[in-house]
Amino acid sequence: MTFLFVAFFLTALLYASVGFGGGSTYIALLVFAGISAPLAPVVAPLCNIVVVTGGTIRFARAGMVPWRRVLPLVMASAPLAYLGGLTPIKQATFLALLAVSLFVAGLLLVFQPTRVATNVRQTTTIGDAALGGAVGFLSGIVGIGGGIFLAPLQHLMRWANPRQIAATASVFILVNSLAGLAGQLTKRGITGLVSLVDFWPLLLAVFIGGQVGSHAGIRLFSEPAVRRATGILILYVSGQLLWKTFNG
Repeated sequence: MTFLFVAFFLTALLYASVGFGGGSTYIALLVFAGISAPLAPVVAPLCNIVVVTGGTIRFARAGMVPWRRVLPLVMASAPLAYLGGLTPIKQATFLALLAVSLFVAGLLLVFQPTRVATNVRQTTTIGDAALGGAVGFLSGIVGIGGGIFLAPLQHLMRWANPRQIAATASVFILVNSLAGLAGQLTKRGITGLVSLVDFWPLLLAVFIGGQVGSHAGIRLFSEPAVRRATGILILYVSGQLLWKTFNG
């Protein structure tokens, strides 16, 4: 548990510095540590919730959340994230889907171009709802918040300025993590709640790491550099998951 505590702390610190929760890497760490794959999608979204709640509150207080455009995203994503959490899936399929999804997300983060805040395109409500629903369902299946999928796509679409996209990702992760966790717990029943008791040190680790990371991201780190470092980490994790899936 000591290794996982340190690893979860560092993961939360890195991801929180760019507005993410870290759910994808939490799942990989749990799988690498021998925790059963069905349990990992229960622990990871709970850790996500702990990390992004503070960031969501800070973004909202600062007026950075474009609520009119965020609402179609989360209204479509939340029910589909819940359904994704309910969807039964074999362990090998789960790991392969997670690995491939993370590989794509990692590439998008690493090669995402830096752009100016005013370079923005307007999208339709239906388009936003479709994007939110698709990302939400995938996120619910693999047990993460979906911010690492949503934010790079929004940057490519020039959906909003970088700060608004970070704020949107934080809200999106929080809502989807809650919905996906509800689906996972509905699928697992009371045993899902009982199983979480043993993982309370990890919740403490991500709380501390998330607080440190959110402040460090504002005061110390370059956002593009941290984003690319996060993308490289995600690519490494996806490679390890693919190796484990096809050689385990």
